[in-house]
Parts: sequence; structure tokens; C-alpha cells
Amino acid sequence: MKEKKLYVILDYFYIIIGSTIVAFGLAIFTNPAQIAPGGVSGIATILYHVFGWDLSLLILIQNIPLFLIGIAVFGKQYGVKTLTGIFVLSLMTEVFTSIFGYNGLLDYTHDMSYWLSCLYGGVISGLGMGIVMKSGSNTGGTDIIAQVVARFTPLSLGTCLFIVDAVVILLSMFVFGILSGLYAIVVAYITQVIVDKVMLQMGTYRARTVFIISEHLEEIRKFVLDDMDRSGTLIEAKGLYSMKKKPLLMIVIPINQISRLNRALHEIDPDAFLIIHETYNVLGEGYGSLEGAARDSDVTKA
Repeated sequence: MKEKKLYVILDYFYIIIGSTIVAFGLAIFTNPAQIAPGGVSGIATILYHVFGWDLSLLILIQNIPLFLIGIAVFGKQYGVKTLTGIFVLSLMTEVFTSIFGYNGLLDYTHDMSYWLSCLYGGVISGLGMGIVMKSGSNTGGTDIIAQVVARFTPLSLGTCLFIVDAVVILLSMFVFGILSGLYAIVVAYITQVIVDKVMLQMGTYRARTVFIISEHLEEIRKFVLDDMDRSGTLIEAKGLYSMKKKPLLMIVIPINQISRLNRALHEIDPDAFLIIHETYNVLGEGYGSLEGAARDSDVTKA
């Protein structure tokens, strides 16, 4: 029960921190540069620069119908989380624009300022969105649509965000010009990459999957079991050329034990064949909790 409460607290912490980060990227970089990389914030950016309407209020108003969609698809608990993300995003956008103004921190008489806004706006937005989505929620807007699409298709969340936001980017080209639209595409792509990386890595156990073929497999097996206190799996394999059976040892070990394993293999069998794969989200005995992973994937797979 206490663990469940801890998960709930952690979820809302992610939502608040992530939404604040997204608001910072919007208020300081993309909106001042007239870059609308999609989503409700992109539409709000367009409307602000065309009509001068309040940016944070536009974000809040546009999110109402999309918020209702989120409740219908993902349930009331999801709705509460999303409402928190929407409110924090709107509130912190107002806070940051009040502190730094609507012109941000860069001098947009220089072209380099637009590229800096692309880079930092994309990275910061992707980081914030990824953190919020890790909690099973979002910052509202077209994030909701992206999560609905991701739930019923094999597409990643980052890819869905990119597709859904394409319409807003095209609209920004008509309003701000082709150059601004091209900047928006760059921001959207960077955001997609960062969202996917955060979703894969944050809060998961990162390790390496190691495949070993050796004539001294018994010594290696003892080293893994006794010295490294790890286990693994022996897989029956055949050499493609010789067609002789060669046992293949597969083990998953933490990143900080890779060097130790390499040194031991060099001493035991310098001729060993070794493959190391980067591995994300290792779960089960000795690693992360399967319950936590199921909770994190409720939105995209449930």
C-alpha cells in the first residue's frame, strides 16, 4: 500500500517538474522565436503573434475539449493527471513570461538565435514531455491525441507527436513564413528524439546484454556466477561455416561491470568471441520491478 502511494506521489512529481520544463522551453525559446512546432502550444504561439491574445490562457482554453477526450479514452485517473499537467503548463508559462517577458532571452536580430531556440527549445520540450509521459500522463493538447494513436498502433509516442503536430507546422508556415516552418520541423524532430530517449531510459534499469562464445566457457561460467554474482543463459548454437555446436552464453550485467568482465575474459580466453548490446528497461529478478514497468506502460499499451 505504501509502495502504491509512493508511485502516485512520484507520478505527480514527474508531472509538475515535466510541465514546468515544457513551459520554460515554450516561454523562453520557441514562442519568442515565432516557432510553432505543433501542439496546443504551437497553436497558442500562432494566435498570440497574430492577435496578441494571452499565451497561457490560450493553452488552458484549447485543452478543455482534448481533456474530455483523454478522460473518455484513458479513464478518470488519467484525467486527473492530465488536468494537473495542463494547469501547471499554463500557470508556469504565465510565470516565465512574467519574469522574462514575451521576447525571451535571445536577440532575434541574429540568425544564430533562431538555431539556438530550435536546439534548446526542442531538447527542453522533449525532456519535459518525456518526464510527464513517464508518469502515464501528458501536458494536455495534442499530446493526448498522440497517446491515443500510440495506444492503438505500434508507433512510438515521439513519432505520434511528430505526425499529429505536422498540421500545426504547416499552418505556421502560412502565418510566419516557410523559414519559420522549417525551424519548427527541426524542433519537432529534436523533441521526438528526446521524448523517446526519456521514455526508454528514465526510471529504468540500464544494462548491457553480453553474448560470449569461448572454448573455456566453464571457467567463464564460474567467474560470472561466483565472482560477479550474476546468472545467465546457455543457448545451443551452431557455427555457420563449420556447423559445429558451440554453446553461447548470454548474460545481462550492469554497465559498471562491463570493464571487469572484459578484463576477466582477456585473462581466461583472449580468443573468446564477445558481443555487447546496449539494453534498456531490464526487469525481473535482481533488476527492476515488473509492477513498476506495467504501471508506466498503462497509457501506451492498456
